[in-house]
Amino acid sequence: MKVTIDMPMVQRCSVDECAYNQDSCCHAKAITIGDGVHPGCDTFLNGSAGHTRASIMAGVGACKVSDCEYNDDLECSADSIEVAITGDTAECMTCKLH
Repeated sequence: MKVTIDMPMVQRCSVDECAYNQDSCCHAKAITIGDGVHPGCDTFLNGSAGHTRASIMAGVGACKVSDCEYNDDLECSADSIEVAITGDTAECMTCKLH
């Protein structure tokens, strides 16, 4: 059985070091954002081997950033998100803290 749910898509990922990134697109099935305070990409996997399922486009499965204005009951309500490196951390750049 497959479950289909609506979730925001990862529109762009500029984290070249992530194994799920191919051509600035995230190819994980879904990602999780945050640790309660910081909007880090919990799905980030440092690796050069690369994920081989390029037909999959990632969505945001969960958001744990309690103060993000797009967090609606632990789910992201933004239309889409972008992920990039901030310092040495892959982070959701769409996150807007209250």
